[in-house]
Amino acid sequence: MKIMKFGGTSVGKPERMHQVKDLITRDNNKKIVVLSALSGTTNALVAIGEALADANKDLAKEKIEALHQHYLTFYKQLLKSDAAQKKAEKIIKEHFEFLNIILKISFNEAINRDILAQGELLSTKLFFTLLQELGIGAVFLPALDFMSIDENHEPELKKISEKLKAILANYPQDRIFVTQGYICKNHRNEVDNLKRGGSDYSASLIGAAINSEVIEIWTDIDGMHNNDPRIVDKTRPIAQLSFDEAAELAYFGAKILHPASIWPAQQYNIPVKLLNTMEPDAPGTTITAKEQGSGVKALAAKDGITAIKIKSSRMLLAYGFLRKVFEVFEKYKTSIDMITTSEVAVSVTIDDLSHLAEIIKELEIYGTVEVDSNQTIVSIVGNMIAESKGTMAKIMNCLKDYPIRMVSYGGSRHNVSLLLDAKYKNEALKSLNEGLFEW
Repeated sequence: MKIMKFGGTSVGKPERMHQVKDLITRDNNKKIVVLSALSGTTNALVAIGEALADANKDLAKEKIEALHQHYLTFYKQLLKSDAAQKKAEKIIKEHFEFLNIILKISFNEAINRDILAQGELLSTKLFFTLLQELGIGAVFLPALDFMSIDENHEPELKKISEKLKAILANYPQDRIFVTQGYICKNHRNEVDNLKRGGSDYSASLIGAAINSEVIEIWTDIDGMHNNDPRIVDKTRPIAQLSFDEAAELAYFGAKILHPASIWPAQQYNIPVKLLNTMEPDAPGTTITAKEQGSGVKALAAKDGITAIKIKSSRMLLAYGFLRKVFEVFEKYKTSIDMITTSEVAVSVTIDDLSHLAEIIKELEIYGTVEVDSNQTIVSIVGNMIAESKGTMAKIMNCLKDYPIRMVSYGGSRHNVSLLLDAKYKNEALKSLNEGLFEW
């Protein structure tokens, strides 16, 4: 069995849903089809939740109505028969009645998670209705029946595997299963989610749970590119990456793949393919355990970074100082991306600012704290970069015109990361592209 995940742009228009139908029926292999919400839907649902959190029910109602109209237009273009259209009308009515009922009750975070789940529920039900209309045999597989996370928001892979295998055992002859990405149940049995971009994570977890032969991530771009094609004119898809290289690229900003989605596939050594819905015969990118070649393969940039420097000549060399610093970030469950140290200071970067004020206040116990916001991490990723002669010199030569705030080198054999002001990001990526790749 293989996993085929389709993102929001792949299902965002009626004609693209038909393309997805064509792709999943091209062969007779067993497959689980994982769908995201229609493009734009999750953003709309987030906005509805924010309006309700602000007690602005008029704005929330306006946004619900706008989204409702979008779906009323969508299903009429997607489906042809009266019977199928009536099914779709009923599905849409049910979900938007739910959203309108929420306007009348007290808003809380659990309700917000219910709101966010509506996108995937709608897309999968409408797609399944399309398959039924066309007489394509398939099984609807609700993700809320098997996908779960624990109290630390970590997927319960063993439990997911047991539940999913038990469900699939009831359908030994069926070949197509349709399920939702992103959504799950938490330890309180409430509707929850795997955070933004979590449909990739869902696909990888499902692949690991059933030990699938391959996990296919279908988007609107032909694989992982060696640079950001939205910024740099001359880029190319990368045919092959190792799990470690792909994980570095995803974590440090490559938008095509959710950072968490590599780990489950890597644990069970399941190949991941990044493919293009619009060009299904393009080779895309294949991610496996195998490392090929050495040197730079790709660049990525992660925005929204804040750098924090703790300067303390009396404390830095003291036993346990770094532990105390890291305990502050651990206390507020805030991950650190980069770290550099000197004799009198330690600098770290974070991208989660929800507890920044509290973190700064506690760090000030240990020394002077300086904060630089609006930073970008530019990462240069490949195999054995730290061991490749001259690579670091080339990188620095490309960036000689830009002030570099921090450098992380040697922590990974696959990655060199540099921190600079976000205003230099685009030009830095272009300069690196020109200096590091042969065209």
